[in-house]
Amino acid sequence: MPLATGDVLASYAFEFEVEGISIAQFAQVSGVTGSIGVIEHRENTKGGKEIVKKLPGATSYGDITLRKGRTTSNALWEWFKQVQDGKINEARKNASIVLFDYEHGEVARFNLVNCWISQVRLGELAAGSNSALIEEAVIVHEGMTLA
Repeated sequence: MPLATGDVLASYAFEFEVEGISIAQFAQVSGVTGSIGVIEHRENTKGGKEIVKKLPGATSYGDITLRKGRTTSNALWEWFKQVQDGKINEARKNASIVLFDYEHGEVARFNLVNCWISQVRLGELAAGSNSALIEEAVIVHEGMTLA
């Protein structure tokens, strides 16, 4: 059953796909942002009255941060190594952040173009800790659309 009109999505029902394949179970995805710069143009009319026009400028997108529990998979680190080794044409991949409703039906998809990993991070290692080891990756991209 689809969501009722006015119901909001839960933030826990999502996946991250790279070229159509869900690559990992992520605990958190953040940085899904887009912004349009503002060009402020000032003019004077006849008689000296000031007019301010605001126009859209360049569009930019935020970097996506993925957080997940560390497993034996090295997929993120291998993707990072492609960039590190200068194989950027191989490293650029299209990806999607997919949102689901309560019955796990897809309700929204944010498509990211030409993604690559700019940073990987292994969480804190602590003897005697009772927490999961967290792995983080920062994904940069060249554009985002809502499908």
